[in-house]
Amino acid sequence: MIITIENLTFYYDSIPALKDVSIKIEGNKLVTILGPNGSGKTTFLKCLCRLLKPKVGVIYIDNQCIWDVDSRVFTQQVGYVPQIHYPVLPYRVIDFVVSGRTPYLELLGIPSKKDYELALQALKLVGCEHLAERPYTQLSGGELRLVLIARALAQQPKVLLLDEPTSNLDFRNKITVMSILKNLARRGLLIITTEHDPNIATMFSDEVILMKNGFIVAHGKPYEVINEENMKLLYDIDVEILTLNNYRDNDLRLVIPKITS
Repeated sequence: MIITIENLTFYYDSIPALKDVSIKIEGNKLVTILGPNGSGKTTFLKCLCRLLKPKVGVIYIDNQCIWDVDSRVFTQQVGYVPQIHYPVLPYRVIDFVVSGRTPYLELLGIPSKKDYELALQALKLVGCEHLAERPYTQLSGGELRLVLIARALAQQPKVLLLDEPTSNLDFRNKITVMSILKNLARRGLLIITTEHDPNIATMFSDEVILMKNGFIVAHGKPYEVINEENMKLLYDIDVEILTLNNYRDNDLRLVIPKITS
């Protein structure tokens, strides 16, 4: 799977959110778009999943412009998990997850036994099969985030896009969600997430894209791009980089802010 973005530019009215963004992302891996509020991360992700159409530029998936792909086929290929989702009706979790099978159903079609089996498999992948019969209005924040991921997985996508999947989660649930995403990437998905926390990015990402003010500042392995200079540029704060040698067979770089009294 290869995503190629060329000269992507997007405006909200007259305010630029993305400015001449060009980048190539390929392979089955976990890629994190890292940057401060207002850097263009969410806009970038929404352009990738066709929720927003760029004013200038083009996006290709496997050399085909995403806007030339039939909408039903596109939603079979690309799954999207929004940052914010407010449950309204008390659907069973399994019924909510099976709604991810909609791109495969005929108009007004009813999900089949096979669709429910795939939905249950998706719940198992995120460790939530025990929630299948629970009303999804009664889930905790961490449980809801995992169920949303399961719904996207039920689409059987090749690309999974997640907007701040660890937002508003406690420490344990942050690690749970990111560990699951890392495992899904190893199983053959290209996963692209947005994130504020450089330590989450460096712990779990195969690649990191740094963004600020609508521009891509850097793109590469976490140890290549998460450094004192780039963190100062992104967040306007002085940091130190602490290296833990041989952490899970790799060196782990942690970002520690310098606190001045």
